Amino acid sequence: KIAADKMAESYYRSFGLPVVIVRPFNTFGPRQSARAVIPTILSQLLSNKDRLRLGSLEPERDLTFVTDTVEGFLALGQCDAALGRTINLGTGVAVTVGELARRCMRIVGREVPIEQDSARVRPEQSEVMALISDRRLARELCGWEPRMSLDEGLNRTADFVRSHLGLYRPEEYQR
Repeated sequence: KIAADKMAESYYRSFGLPVVIVRPFNTFGPRQSARAVIPTILSQLLSNKDRLRLGSLEPERDLTFVTDTVEGFLALGQCDAALGRTINLGTGVAVTVGELARRCMRIVGREVPIEQDSARVRPEQSEVMALISDRRLARELCGWEPRMSLDEGLNRTADFVRSHLGLYRPEEYQR
C-alpha cells in the first residue's frame, strides 16, 4: 500500500498528475465480503449459532459506513486543496472487536457466548492492535465529516445480512 501511495505521489510531483492519496479506515456495510469481521459476526448471530466464534477481541478498529467513505472519496475528488496530499477517511473513534460483537448482539437481539477460535487469531507480528483515523485534514480541506453512526450502520448491515443470509457461510471461517 505504501509503495502504491508513493508511486502516485511521485506522478503528482513529477508530472503534475492530479492525485489524492485516500486512506479509508475499515469501511463496512451491505455487500461487504464475508471475510470481514462485521459480516462474520452478524452471519453467525443471524443463523442462530449457539456461540460466536472470533479471533482476538482486543484489536481496535475505526469503522466507517460505506456511504460516508464514498462521500469522502467524492469530496476529495473535487477538492483542489487535497491534490498531492495523503488524507484519511474515518470516524476518529475506535471500538474493540469484543465491543463490536456486543453491539451486534444488541442490534440483532441475541446474546451468545463469545469463543476465541485460535484459527481466527492473526499471527502476533501481523496484527495491528489499533487502527484509528485522524480525519482532521479531510475536514479542513474539503469539509468532509462522517455522518452515519456506528449503530445505525450496523443496523443497516444486519438488515442486509439477514435478507441475504444464503450468501454467507457462518459455519466456515472465511480466510
